[in-house]
Amino acid sequence: MMKNILLFTLGLLFAGFAPADAATRVSETIPQPAVVELRTESFRLDPAAVIRCSSDGLQNEASYLRAQLAESSSADQKGQLRRCRQIELSIDGKIPSEGYVLELQPRKVAIRGGSAAGVFYGIQTLLQEMQEGVLPCGRIEDAPRYAWRGYMLDEARHFSGAARVKLLLDQMARFKMNRFHWHLTDEQGWRIEIKGYPRLATVGGTGCHSNPDTPAQYYTQEEIRDIVAYAAARHIEIIPEIDMPGHATASNRAYPEYSGGGTEQHPDFTFNVGKEETYTFLTDVLREVAALFPSEWLHLGGDEVAYGSEAWKRDPHVQALMAREGLTTVKQAERYFMRRMADSVRMLGKTLVGWDELLDLDMDPERCLVMWWRHDKPDYLRRALDGGYTTILCPRKPLYFDFVQHADHKWGRVWDGFCPLEDVYAFPDAWFEGWGMTPERSAHILGIQANVWSELMHTAERVDFMTFPRLCALSEAAWSQPGVKDYDDFMRRMEPVFASFDRLGIYYFDPRNPGHHPEPAGPEIIKRQPPKMDFRD
Repeated sequence: MMKNILLFTLGLLFAGFAPADAATRVSETIPQPAVVELRTESFRLDPAAVIRCSSDGLQNEASYLRAQLAESSSADQKGQLRRCRQIELSIDGKIPSEGYVLELQPRKVAIRGGSAAGVFYGIQTLLQEMQEGVLPCGRIEDAPRYAWRGYMLDEARHFSGAARVKLLLDQMARFKMNRFHWHLTDEQGWRIEIKGYPRLATVGGTGCHSNPDTPAQYYTQEEIRDIVAYAAARHIEIIPEIDMPGHATASNRAYPEYSGGGTEQHPDFTFNVGKEETYTFLTDVLREVAALFPSEWLHLGGDEVAYGSEAWKRDPHVQALMAREGLTTVKQAERYFMRRMADSVRMLGKTLVGWDELLDLDMDPERCLVMWWRHDKPDYLRRALDGGYTTILCPRKPLYFDFVQHADHKWGRVWDGFCPLEDVYAFPDAWFEGWGMTPERSAHILGIQANVWSELMHTAERVDFMTFPRLCALSEAAWSQPGVKDYDDFMRRMEPVFASFDRLGIYYFDPRNPGHHPEPAGPEIIKRQPPKMDFRD
């Protein structure tokens, strides 16, 4: 199935399409559609237009569109333009699954999609093309370049909360992004209720990166279900991450009997891979997590274990495991652990996702998905692709949104440069030659993702400022074919988006006027245990 998904590229799907020379009006949509045939002739869409579903299974999309049109009903409906009072939604099996065809005519607006998701994306284009209730006549045909168009939010370091997550999901849906990777556990905090082990949330959920004395912050299972349903209604799949065997300090604070130790800088950083009880504990946890998230994917992290695994050399349980299994290094003990937990993930009906350190553990490429994040290690990307691993591109440069985005910014990370909006927009093609990309290697790339690590994002303003408008550039990088991308035109299409951010109260970075929203300061770090840490370098 995964190989079939990899063949789902716009180059194959729309190979026979040609740009329309007759188009006299440019698109207003982000991400840029594949084929745009719009005329200057226009009409007004009645907010009370009848929405008819000529295919089953589109009630959610119809309800979503009706709600969006109701919000726009305050626009001036006077004028001499013809008024369209009918919208038809349908599924057409000849269109790619996430693709759509939008036909705009004064008598009827029609959206045909290859699936309900395709219809939903056609709705997003309709809403963006509509300016104050007015639409151009014409036709748009579209489908995504990549199947995985992702955004990761780290809530272990600083907690965002349900309202903020839903706002992010709304913006992801608006720009046709479909994977929300939720980093829920790490050293500073455990953010998900596990009923079998309640102290994970009530004890492990205390503290954050800037203040270890913060009262427990976490999502109840009821809140998780609500957010998962909210995302699903917007065709966004949520992939949970429960980090192991490293980044386990918050869990070990709650249940120290499963700790494998760490270092002075990273105390209790690991789970104890030598105790059989650890595997029972973690499998029980994953069983509850798997029941909450319908996604086929379950992320186990698996990175930076060496920050604490030296302690295994002194732990009697780990040493007994190594002797029993004939293991000679702690890396081999790590490999043993991940293979056993991969078995647990499969037993739960999920597919393992992990950071690119998985490649050092010789995991089965047919049973896991690799997220390549270490931009300074392109050899790991080539190893993943040459080894047949389905791969997500999320390198620190340019897709870590905790990196600063402007030379004058002071809060955020810098590593031999930073991550400006232009670089996000140019991704990934501007890097392909340097990585030695070939068609054979590209076939294993499932998609791209930006990661928002929140060590220096302690407020909603900080998250917004570091996310927007880079999220918009990311969406076009993930959806649109290189041949239709144009950065200057992208910035033109951002004008109404910036205005909408102002209406929504989103505190964005404005590259047109960097002083419009001053850079929010990062958090003041309270110098108590646990100490300040900077993991991803």
